[in-house]
Amino acid sequence: MSSPVSAKSRPAPLPFAYQFLAAAIAGVAEISCMYPLDLVKTRLQLQVTSPQLRSSSSIPVGTPPYTSIVDCFRRVVQQEGLLNLYRGVLPPIVAEAPRRAIKFGANEQWGFVLKNLLSVDQLTATQAGFVGSMAGATEAFMVTPFDLVKVRLQDRHSLGTYTGTFDCIRKISSQEGILTFFHGFESTVWRHATWSGVYFMTIHTFRTAFPERANVSKSESMLRNFVAGTIGGILGTLVNTPFDVVKSRVQNQRRDNVKYGFTLPSLARIYREEGFRALYKGLSPKIVRLGPGGGLLLVVFDRVSELMRRQMASSSNTTVSSLMD
Repeated sequence: MSSPVSAKSRPAPLPFAYQFLAAAIAGVAEISCMYPLDLVKTRLQLQVTSPQLRSSSSIPVGTPPYTSIVDCFRRVVQQEGLLNLYRGVLPPIVAEAPRRAIKFGANEQWGFVLKNLLSVDQLTATQAGFVGSMAGATEAFMVTPFDLVKVRLQDRHSLGTYTGTFDCIRKISSQEGILTFFHGFESTVWRHATWSGVYFMTIHTFRTAFPERANVSKSESMLRNFVAGTIGGILGTLVNTPFDVVKSRVQNQRRDNVKYGFTLPSLARIYREEGFRALYKGLSPKIVRLGPGGGLLLVVFDRVSELMRRQMASSSNTTVSSLMD
């Protein structure tokens, strides 16, 4: 029977530049496959289903709410066209490379710092969750402006307002001011810190409970990573969805119609006005996206990292051989 891989035999962290590239490739792969689910999620989160609240909002009279993921997909395709499932994809595509790179890279670096601080070789699950939360909070600093533009474009009532990404950026800048791009920053920190903390803690727990055997096949290793990432993505989504609902609504507000502010009071207001279920609007497409999406991220990141380590080792061996000749 094969023995588990020891902690000491695990590969050393890649240099940050390599982590950045590996995470960028993983992020773009994930968003290319899963973006339509993100659009559906945002539209479900933005809609208000209470008749009293809908009558006092800016939603046009007679606009029926989406009833499910399938209904939203169907109506977007029928009423707006298939390509509109990717409306607003440019900002996250541009942000995805540095965003995922910062998430994975910061997780590696924060983990390295904490290990040195505590003088330990391996972190506990709780410590891995703390490191993941720090990585998520770090990620939020750069992603907020991109997310705001994405949310504005994804809103179905913005179809006649913004013709595309650059038109949206121009109009927000001229009509609302540059600082508007950072609206929702606090709720973005809550969203990313909670998701990343649960995600990385779950992966750590899974890998500790089911250590990888020596000489394991590539397909088995990829499946193991996919399962770990999927479970982490689902659990992270269950925890962070209320913060995501608040973030979407804060970022879609206009300067002359501000209803939501800081995260915790906004959570209380949504609960009071719309009920507990409103805090989990968009949960289904989030789970469908960030469950398998989390698995896909981890698989691609680990696979690309492995290829980079091989390339670095090959280059190092070539250099040593040339010096010996």
